[in-house]
Formats: sequence, C-alpha cells, structure tokens
Amino acid sequence: MATTAEESTAGESTTAPAGCRAAEAEGNAGPRRPPVASFSAVMAGFIAVAGSYAGPMVVVLQAATAAHLSAELTASWVGSIAIASGVTRIVLSVATRQPVVVAWSVPGAALLLTALGRYPYSDALGAYVVAAAAALVLGAPGWFGKIMEAVPQPVVAAVLAGVLLPFVLKASSAVVEAPVVGGGLVLAFLLGRRYLPRYAVLAALAAGALLAAATGAVRMPSLTWDFSGPVWTTPTFGLPAVVGISVPLLVVTMAGQNAPGLAMMRQLGYDAGHRTMIGGASLAWLLSAPFGAHGINLAAITAGICAGREAHEDPARRYIAGVSCGAFYILFGLFSTTAVALVAAVPGALLTSLAGVALLAATQGAIVDALGRHGGGGRATPHAAEAAMVTLAVTASGVSALGIVAPFWGLVAGTVAYAALGMFRRQRPRSAPR
Repeated sequence: MATTAEESTAGESTTAPAGCRAAEAEGNAGPRRPPVASFSAVMAGFIAVAGSYAGPMVVVLQAATAAHLSAELTASWVGSIAIASGVTRIVLSVATRQPVVVAWSVPGAALLLTALGRYPYSDALGAYVVAAAAALVLGAPGWFGKIMEAVPQPVVAAVLAGVLLPFVLKASSAVVEAPVVGGGLVLAFLLGRRYLPRYAVLAALAAGALLAAATGAVRMPSLTWDFSGPVWTTPTFGLPAVVGISVPLLVVTMAGQNAPGLAMMRQLGYDAGHRTMIGGASLAWLLSAPFGAHGINLAAITAGICAGREAHEDPARRYIAGVSCGAFYILFGLFSTTAVALVAAVPGALLTSLAGVALLAATQGAIVDALGRHGGGGRATPHAAEAAMVTLAVTASGVSALGIVAPFWGLVAGTVAYAALGMFRRQRPRSAPR
C-alpha cells in the first residue's frame, strides 16, 4: 500500500512484514477498481462496534460508577469516546483508502477503575489532556513508530497473537456455556467458510441471533431514544492527577493499544503510516478529552474484524469496513445510553463466540508470522521462534505489574529474550570440544 511522499521521505517504513506480502500483492495487483459499497464490509463494521459496546464499554461504565459520576457525565464520557473514535476512523480510512481502526483505550479504562475517584473530575480531564498531548508528541513526528520498527518482527507479531488469542479461546467457553447458541454459531461459521467464505461471519451472526431468539435468550429492555451528546467540562491541571493518571495512562495506551494496533495493520498487509495513524488518533484524543474521553488510539481487536479477509476479499475495499464502523460509532455515541442498553440485551455467549470466530484468521496470521516466518517468508530462526514464544506466553497470560498491562510486558520480555538468545548463540564456542 502506498503512503504519502512526505511520509516516505521522513523515513517511515512502507514495507509490510513478510507474512503480509501476499495480501499486499492481492491489493496492488492490476488496476484499482472504483470503490463499491460492500454488505460484508458494512456488517464487519457493525460487528466491531457491537463487540466494543458489549465488552470494553462495560469497563468504562464500571469506572464511571466507581468514581460516582453523574448520569450526564457518564453519558458524555461514553459519547465522546465513541464519536471521537468514529470520526477519526472515517477520516483516516477515507484519506488512506485503508481500514484504519481507532477506538478507546481499554487498559486505560481499567486503570481508571481505581484512579479516577481519587481526584476532582476536572483534574482528571486535565490529566487526559496532558497524556493526549504527550501521545501526539510521540506519535506525530514518528518517534513511537521508529521505536516499534526497532523491535524484532517476530516479537511484534507475537504480541499481537497474545492479544487476540484469549478472545479466540473464550469462544470455546461460550460454546460450553450456551451450546445451542454458541455451538450453532460456530457451526454456521465453519459451513460459511466452506461454501461462502466472504459471508462466513455474517452467517455466524445470523445463526446466533436466530438461535438466541428461538431459545428466549434475548430479553429486550424498554428503550427510549434519548439524545445524549458530549458535555464540555473545563479541564484543570493538578500535579497529583498528572502523576497518578497521565503517566500510567500514556504508557498503557501507547504500549497496550497503539503498539498492537500498528502490528495488526502491518500483519494484515497495510501500512498507512504510523505518523498518520497515531498522530490522528492522538489529536482526536486531545480534542475530545474535555468531554471525558480518556484515550483514543489504534485498535487491534476490532482491526482484526474490519481489516481481515472476512470484511472483503479485496484488500483495497476493506476500508469500507473502517468507514462503516466509524459511522456506527457516531450513531451509538449520539444515543449512548440507548446503545448500551440495547447491546446488554444480547446474550454474552453470542457476542463472545462471534468475536472468537471473527478473529480466527487474524490470530492464525499473527501466530504464523511470529513462529513460522522471517525475512523472505521462510522458517523463523530458532532464537527468533523461542523469543516469539516467550512474548506470546507473557502477553496471552494477561499479567499486569506496576499498573501496566500484559502487551507491554510481553514486548519487553520478548525483546530481552531475542537479544539474549541471539547473543548466546553468537558466543558459543568457536571450536568443537575434543
């Protein structure tokens, strides 16, 4: 995929990892056809939004409850992160013709579960502004992207695999928990992959919804379509909140969201330019922070849904899924209270199973890139594969230390293992023992 001349001359990498060259070749082969709306791409965007509201949004609501925020401020928080994510997705996807996927910081919301209530709300917003400005300074000039480029590719791919794998594994538990809904959904997906690969996820969604309705698992609440737009609160800046919120929020957002997000895009064969993507997301965060947005960043989980083969067979048309996802985000953000209640009515087993099957291909690709390929696409060197396995184990474990989430520690552990194993092999005895 091409990047702008400005980004290329600035030294940004425009080469996707070896495991993604087939996707790039597929997207660049022959004359580019005019963009055509795709039902599968539009539905991929909807599935990504529904998944975001079913899981990550719950963490945001829990943090708001723990901090005793009013209903108005909670709705503003939910609405601001959804609208900011949606607008940024649409702008970047249309500008780059690639499915750039932006969302709110899930580990950041988890951090705020205990941190938000300790400070005045306006001070917390000031801390968001500081963290967003720092992310913009790191992302827009390309510094963060260059740091990520210095990390060995098998390690980056393994971080991505570790982020995605738990979602795939949870599908098994969902099938056991609700064998009719979950099992029927998985079976429909497998049959779809056999006969209609492009619509396999849609077939799974349709089957799961029908089975959930037939078994009475869906309990529709009484809905009122209340407009709940963001509310401005003037930020104030207190040193305790900056230290207690800004610093850890910046670390978990950059390492726990932007790093896997970059890895996902490259693993799927896209490179819109890390300055463009992270800079755009960070700018959206900065502008939306006074309305309650705690973090806007690249997404990995929903990117696997919107940028994968299930969204569209033609990589050049998958950006439609990014636009669709952004539009649904804006709609959900404007009616955030209603949207949360609506998604809450859907059985958890259905959403968990759907996320698992939708991310299968992306997880498979990440694991293959981490453990099975390097350079020109051959087998990985032993020390690269071992370092990738260390990375995968740490990331998938979900371990958290010092308030920093597992993807960061997986990145650190894998990089250290890669360097140590490579050094050990270089320093082996030069002559065989007699």
